[in-house]
Amino acid sequence: MKWLLGLAARSAWNRRLTLGMTLVAVALSVTLLLGVERVRNEARNSFALSVSGTDLVVGARTSAVQLMLYAVFRLGEASNNIRWQSYQAIAADPAVAWTIPLSLGDSHSGLPVLGTTAAYFEHFRYGDGQPLRFAAGVPFAGLFETVLGAEVAERLGYRLGDRIVISHGMGDSGLAEHDDKPFTVVGILARTGTPVDRTLHISLQAIEAIHLDWAGGAPLPGLSIPAEHVRKFDLQPKEITAALIGLKSRAAVFRLQRKINNHPGEPLLAVLPGVALDQLWQMVGFAERTLLAVSAMVLVVGLAGLVAVILASLGERRRELAILRSVGASPRELFFLLSAEALFVTLLGAAVGVALLTLLTVALAPLVQAHFGLALSTHWLTGDELKLLAAVVVAGLVASLVPGYSAYRLSLADGLTPRL
Repeated sequence: MKWLLGLAARSAWNRRLTLGMTLVAVALSVTLLLGVERVRNEARNSFALSVSGTDLVVGARTSAVQLMLYAVFRLGEASNNIRWQSYQAIAADPAVAWTIPLSLGDSHSGLPVLGTTAAYFEHFRYGDGQPLRFAAGVPFAGLFETVLGAEVAERLGYRLGDRIVISHGMGDSGLAEHDDKPFTVVGILARTGTPVDRTLHISLQAIEAIHLDWAGGAPLPGLSIPAEHVRKFDLQPKEITAALIGLKSRAAVFRLQRKINNHPGEPLLAVLPGVALDQLWQMVGFAERTLLAVSAMVLVVGLAGLVAVILASLGERRRELAILRSVGASPRELFFLLSAEALFVTLLGAAVGVALLTLLTVALAPLVQAHFGLALSTHWLTGDELKLLAAVVVAGLVASLVPGYSAYRLSLADGLTPRL
């Protein structure tokens, strides 16, 4: 058997270009299949770990998914605001332990600006209950001070003491700027792998201050209030975008949810973060399955190409196989020879695909994090990825039986007969 395998290896080496191209096709197919599965799982984990320990997310009445996407993940279209008095009424409920008001709508270099209070740095949790930590500086205390997420500071090259200007509205360019009221960077948060990294944080009073001389999304003609004079005005917020609510006891969550949803002052919506995320994944589940199906079809095409290449080579190798028969190789050994060759290419392609996936994860993780806010981690294959890889090997084993069976059927006389 050893001499047969050695001869098979030399035969494969003589056809290294053709088999190499087939191996590359299998490797790319495996990389695509496992890559889609990894991105799918990382996206789920990233969303699930973006907010932790929050019992309710409260905002204006809209869909639960839209409220979560905008208030927590800074994605999608802005919902209506809620009145400050409504927020205060919710915060005063005896079941509420803490609240974090959120005000969105402005940006800086295409990144969202979040107006909030000191409670944000005290109570906000992510991951498995981890608090926010500062890589440098302190929370904002002055009116025109800002705390940057890790990605903001890294992407834009900001350091403590730098001054920045906030734009009115969301977008990358063409926005009016609040250039008469610049902010000073006083803190930079440690990386969290959540939307916090892509956010600039300022106080709710600062949100009011930069909009004192604005109306209808534009500066008031002939009116300009200098930064040093804004403290003379009432800077208490009139409305906010949403609020994160933490309860003293989770047993009260459904009672408070019903109370908020039936709020008499204005139509509000209280969302349980876990329930809203489940609804989100139900909505995108079809897209996930479609991507996996497309990846599987690409893999099938790659394996079909492998079978086709080996079958096509049988015509050129018929005399080789006949000579092997003449020196004592049995039909069963020829079946093993051709099957082993196809299976070896599949296994090697799967190994190369896993290695390529690892390299791409390491190389593209910073880019994906910067542009899509998705943290890709380098780790051993997960259980789901191992199942997919096992399915690839089984599919390759089944595919390898086809050329093996064809070789088995070749007779000695057929191989030695000259072809006219």
